[in-house]
Amino acid sequence: MLHPLAFRRPQIGSIAVSAVTAIYVLSILNDSFWTKAWLYLDGRPAPLVSIAIGLACLHVALFVAVSVKFVMKPVFITLIFMAAAGAWFMDRYGVLIDSEMVRNAAETTPAEAGHLITAGFLLHMAIFAALPSLLLVWVRVRHRPFPRKLAGNLLVILPLVAIALVTGLSHARFYAAAMREHRDWIATLNPVLPFANAVHFAIGRSEEVAIVAAPLGEDARIAAVATGERKPRLTVIVVGETARAENFSLGGYGRPTNPELAGRNIRYFSDTTSCGTATAVSVPCMFSVYGRADYTHRKALASENLLDVLSHAGVDVEWWDNNTGSKQVASRVGEQSLISDGDPRLCNDGECIDQVLLDRLDAWIGSVKRDTVLVLHQIGSHGPAYYLRYPESYRRFRPDCRSAEFSDCSKEEIVNAYDNTILYTDHILASVIDRLAGEQGRLDTAMLYMSDHGESLGEFGLYLHGTPYMIAPSQQTHVPFVLWLGREAKKIYSAGCLDARMTKPQSHDNLFHTVLGLMHVETAVRDPALDIVSACRLDATS
Repeated sequence: MLHPLAFRRPQIGSIAVSAVTAIYVLSILNDSFWTKAWLYLDGRPAPLVSIAIGLACLHVALFVAVSVKFVMKPVFITLIFMAAAGAWFMDRYGVLIDSEMVRNAAETTPAEAGHLITAGFLLHMAIFAALPSLLLVWVRVRHRPFPRKLAGNLLVILPLVAIALVTGLSHARFYAAAMREHRDWIATLNPVLPFANAVHFAIGRSEEVAIVAAPLGEDARIAAVATGERKPRLTVIVVGETARAENFSLGGYGRPTNPELAGRNIRYFSDTTSCGTATAVSVPCMFSVYGRADYTHRKALASENLLDVLSHAGVDVEWWDNNTGSKQVASRVGEQSLISDGDPRLCNDGECIDQVLLDRLDAWIGSVKRDTVLVLHQIGSHGPAYYLRYPESYRRFRPDCRSAEFSDCSKEEIVNAYDNTILYTDHILASVIDRLAGEQGRLDTAMLYMSDHGESLGEFGLYLHGTPYMIAPSQQTHVPFVLWLGREAKKIYSAGCLDARMTKPQSHDNLFHTVLGLMHVETAVRDPALDIVSACRLDATS
């Protein structure tokens, strides 16, 4: 027996429910798309009205097409939640949800994701996703018998598609020009593009399971010393996180964000670009033999990388992680997550400040007896909770944003917090150098630092990172690159030669080959043109 209240539930036809849901998603949850449409179409009324009509027709046709009994409500609710979540991140941070952004979301940690699930986000989801979904659940949808439903749906879908085609063609030249010049526009169409990109990622992810990395650089060997014995070489690669070159005082930034490195006799390469704009792309690309022009995620999985080549040469390799993992870069040499140790002095809620790397280095460095490459993967300047990346003693720039919700802070406070993260990274790098310098009596030491990508702090309406590379601003692609050479290394390199390279364009492409050069590893896969140091050896022939 039905509850009496059940009879008060309105009963609405499936086509009407589909149309209302489609229009709600298109109009209310697509602010970024319509804002860009107004801007990129120069406010022309006719093209704007035309595209609004066309997209409304296509959305209604799409929703009607899936208005099948027992399937309709779950699908619509899923789309509403996807659209609401997408709207929050696109409208608030200016991000585009492409396949790589979906990969970033899939590979993030609970702690990292938690900083994005703010009170504002939950309120937004309650209002724009949960309430409409509850309304959809409450309404009784009237479905006709299948043959009549199919015929009725087609009578709606076909004319709508025809209208959409006519409206699209009527101003095609305006749309084509806008999309050609502004590739970010259509990417914000919500939830159609995010959903398509999620499907694309899922298909690719399932195919990646069977990929086996092909051997690389099996001919690698350490070059013999001409005379006498040498000290074991130790090179520390620090993989930075979200540090942008624009805020490094070493590169001319007005604030003193690099006071310690400035006194460490380092070389700063001021014109360095990243391979990607997100960790999931940049980190594997940095260690891949493929340069940015040739790199793909599939290629990286299908080939061994720098760490494997070093291992083939007999070099000990270790990866210490204070971030979201090596992205399979260290899968064959092993990696240690320092977060899992959970040092209560330095770690909280599944995250640690980068001091945890220094503490481990103090306990480990004395055990090095052979040629070794150590990779330190920082949490660095990862947002939006910048204030969690540095201790109280490094709150030099104030007032600093003390929230993961940017709407709670001014632009100045956000920048102050970010600059404090750079200041703390400066301390971490200088401290690594000091520890390496302290071992020069028995080791041949060097340090190389590169950030994986940069960060937007409100420029062009963008925040965070992950913007597709072709349209990404320089704040996300211009990254800091620092090189420090110990006493033994300085003896064999021309200072003038290295100094001359500091202002020349460099990129993540150089990392693979330069590390091989620092470790004196000879192999056919090392490209001398991309090896910054080897050509500057005083005894170099290649």
